[in-house]
Amino acid sequence: MKIKKFLAPNMSEAMKQIRVELGDNAVILNSKVVQQKGFLGLVKKRKIEVIAAIDPEVKGNANVVKKRKEEPVQFQLPKVEKEKNVPNQENIHHELTELKKVVHHLSKFSNLEYHQFPGSIQSFLRKLSDQEVDQNIIMNVGDHLYEKWKLSEHEPSIALLNKWGETFLINNISSYSFGSTTKKYVNLVGPTGVGKTTTLAKMAAEAVLEKKKKIAFITTDTYRIAAIEQLKTYATLLNVPVEVVYKQSDFQKAIEKFIDFDCIFIDTAGRNYREIQYIEELKNLIDFEEDIETLLTLSLTMKENDMIEIVDSFQNINVDKFLFTKIDETKTYGSMLNLMLKYQVGIAYITTGQNVPDDIVQATPEVAIQYLFGEIRNERPS
Repeated sequence: MKIKKFLAPNMSEAMKQIRVELGDNAVILNSKVVQQKGFLGLVKKRKIEVIAAIDPEVKGNANVVKKRKEEPVQFQLPKVEKEKNVPNQENIHHELTELKKVVHHLSKFSNLEYHQFPGSIQSFLRKLSDQEVDQNIIMNVGDHLYEKWKLSEHEPSIALLNKWGETFLINNISSYSFGSTTKKYVNLVGPTGVGKTTTLAKMAAEAVLEKKKKIAFITTDTYRIAAIEQLKTYATLLNVPVEVVYKQSDFQKAIEKFIDFDCIFIDTAGRNYREIQYIEELKNLIDFEEDIETLLTLSLTMKENDMIEIVDSFQNINVDKFLFTKIDETKTYGSMLNLMLKYQVGIAYITTGQNVPDDIVQATPEVAIQYLFGEIRNERPS
C-alpha cells in the first residue's frame, strides 16, 4: 500500500496532484488546513494538507464510493502476509482500517462532484441535493462555503456552516418582491388543479378579516360551473360581491362597478397554459394595463420541468410573483428556489392545506429558505 502526503493551496490543486502521483483509484485518508510561514517567517500562508493512499491489491475502490447510503459497503481487508523484511505491518493494518471508515463515509455521497469540498460542507450540499435543488446552485453554495471555510481560523461547526449556507441563499433572493401586494387588483393565473379558487378565498379572507378592507371578486372561469358556485359560496360567507366576466367589455364594467373598493381579487380559468392560445385568450379577457398584480399559481407537487414550461408560456404576460400551493403534499421544496433564481421572481404566498382561511403563509426570503431546510413544517412562522 502506498501512502503519501500532499500540500497544495486548495483542495482542487491537491486532487490534481493526487491523480498525477497515485492515479484515479486513490482514496483520501485525511485533509486539514495547515499554516506555513512565508518569507523570513513574517507572513503566514494557509494550505491544504491531504493524505492519500493507493493499494494495488484492492480493486475497484473508486466504484465503492458510488454505492447509495442504503447499500452497506462491503469492504474486505486484504490479507497481509507476515514477512521478516516487511516493516510496519501493524501500521498498514491500521491505515487499512481507517481507509475502510473513509470509504464508508464517502459512500453516503452519490455525487462525486462534492468530493472537492471538506466533509462538513458535503453534508450541507447533500441536504440541498435531497431537496432537488439545481446542481449549479448547489455548486455555487459549495464554492461560497469553501471560501469561508478557508478563511476560518478554526474548523467551523456544522451549525455555523448551516447558518452560512442559509444566509447565502437568503441574500441571493432578497432583492425579489415577496409577500402581499399594495395594488388594487390581484390576478391569480395558473393551470388546472393547483387550487387557485381556494387560495383566492384565503387571501380575500385575510384582507377582510385582518386588514378590514372592502373587497370584491371577479371570475373569468366560465368553463366550470362548479368553480363559479364555489367562489359565490366564499363571497356569501365573506359578505362581498362577485362578478362573472365573459369578455373584456364585461371586465371593464366590473372594474367600473368596483371603483370604490379597496381590493379586487380576480379568479381565472385553469387551462393548459403550455398552449399559447390560452395565454392569448387570457390577454384578450383581462386588461393587464390596470393597477394589477399577477400571481402565477403553481403546485409544488408538479414536476419542475412542467412548471418551467408553464412559466415560459407566460413570458408575454408580466408575472409579478409566484404563489406555491400544496406544500403539505410533498417533502421536496427545491423547485421553489430553482424557479426564483431562474426567473428572478419572488413569492407572494405559500399554501399549507385546504382549510380556509388558515392554511396560507405570507412568503419572505427567510420563510422560503426555512421550508427548504425543514425549519417550518406546514404552520405559520412565529
